[in-house]
Amino acid sequence: MSADDIYHDALVRLSREATGAGRLEAPGGTAVVDNPLCGDRVTVDVRLEGGKVAALAHEVRGCLLCQASAAILGRLGPGSTGEEIAAAREGLVAMLDGAPPPAGRFAELAVFEPVRSVKSRRRCAVLPFEALGEAIARAGR
Repeated sequence: MSADDIYHDALVRLSREATGAGRLEAPGGTAVVDNPLCGDRVTVDVRLEGGKVAALAHEVRGCLLCQASAAILGRLGPGSTGEEIAAAREGLVAMLDGAPPPAGRFAELAVFEPVRSVKSRRRCAVLPFEALGEAIARAGR
């Protein structure tokens, strides 16, 4: 598998769109998660209302995979519950391990299917979900 197979046009487009990039003023919860293997760092701010993500923003210092994953969350995360975000993360991890892509609201995560063949790059796609999950937990305290 070549780098072109992993870093295909849809992922490049997502990373360039950078939906949700930035920081929130007065977030309810913030989390910073690092991937020491590649140096990626994701900061996610979140504000919850009625048990759902009302707003989120992310700051990514990392690879295209991490940026694309954060952009998907920036678009699809608002309106989701913490349980839905956790289920999407679990679906992404399962897909990277060989399961079918997630269905429903987070079906777009199928763009990461080529990453399953490069084990060292899998966490790059998952890191923004980890950060959002931690930020949600902190906002709920």
